[in-house]
Amino acid sequence: MGGPLKGLRIIEMAGLGPTPFCGMMFSDMGADVIRIDAKGRGGPVAFSEARFDVTARGRRSIALDLKKPEGRDVLLQLVESADGLIEGFRPGVMERLGLGPDTLLAHNRRLVFGRMTGWGQFGPLAQRAGHDINYIAISGALHAIGAGHGKPVVPLNLVGDFGGGAMFLAFGVVCALLEASRSGQGQVVDAAMCDGSALLSSLIYGFKANGMWSNKRSANLLDGAAHFYDTYACADGKYVAVGALEPQFFNQFCEAIGLAVPPPATHFDAAAWPGLKQQIADILATGTRDEWCERLEHLDACFAPVLDWDEATQHPHNKARGVHTTVEGVTQPAPAPRFSRTPGAIQAPPPAGIGAHSEELLLETGFSQGEIDAMRAAEVI
Repeated sequence: MGGPLKGLRIIEMAGLGPTPFCGMMFSDMGADVIRIDAKGRGGPVAFSEARFDVTARGRRSIALDLKKPEGRDVLLQLVESADGLIEGFRPGVMERLGLGPDTLLAHNRRLVFGRMTGWGQFGPLAQRAGHDINYIAISGALHAIGAGHGKPVVPLNLVGDFGGGAMFLAFGVVCALLEASRSGQGQVVDAAMCDGSALLSSLIYGFKANGMWSNKRSANLLDGAAHFYDTYACADGKYVAVGALEPQFFNQFCEAIGLAVPPPATHFDAAAWPGLKQQIADILATGTRDEWCERLEHLDACFAPVLDWDEATQHPHNKARGVHTTVEGVTQPAPAPRFSRTPGAIQAPPPAGIGAHSEELLLETGFSQGEIDAMRAAEVI
């Protein structure tokens, strides 16, 4: 039947990080996503083969020279049949191309124009270069991650690019599409990674205001300070994750590893945490990770093995749910979330190359073969 977004058309201006991930999410949910690549340039990241570009899966690519009037005209015609457009350039780039929101909304008043940046469309840093690490740095999120005795630890680019970026862009665009279905009018979505990563920290701000969180790293309830919420090394050098936040789950954990259940008053007493953590570490160091899994995974002990990328694809729970799939020999995460009636699906592998679908899309849009040949000769496509 197709995913829940079947029937929607999204134009994606090729870019880095969050924009292609957002485009992938739309495609996985059934939308027809058309990627506008810059003619004559390689992809945003130089993969040795197109099939490795996982976040490019499921869309068609047309390569245009948007500095030429004919290239802009093609995009404007594509926009006329689109529901949304997503782009991740610095503020003003689309306007300088003559393709800003005012221009595109004049061609399609229902269009949702999604803008993805690190700093946002306005503010003192709006025109400055940056990457995920910089955006989460000013949100407060980066400062909170890492051991108390060391420097902040980079959480890959999951917090800014994908959690605080792509997912907020997707959410914002879908919200605006729902509103447009009622009002008949599109609008601009300003998604910024500094905004999104700050919003991801909402619970922590509440804790801090209530005196339950400090600015010190590894000294708080959920940052590895507590004995019941941390990772521990096993005898084989592998790790397990313990998240037994509630006393009833921690009691099961203690009984399973042979640790006397501490007095209830110590559970949330930060002064008692270091000693209890050492006791747990000493016990878990006596067995391998798999041995602890056999003893603990079937209990309500809030326990899990820390798996590497390869191991994660083989865990029985992930296999049972089909968390991973393979496309053209490349193992990758399957679409999420799941829908009971209109499940998402990977529509196709990544485009074989820049502009792999240029002619197909132009014919579909109404251009004649002669017009396409002329555009190719003029190096517009």
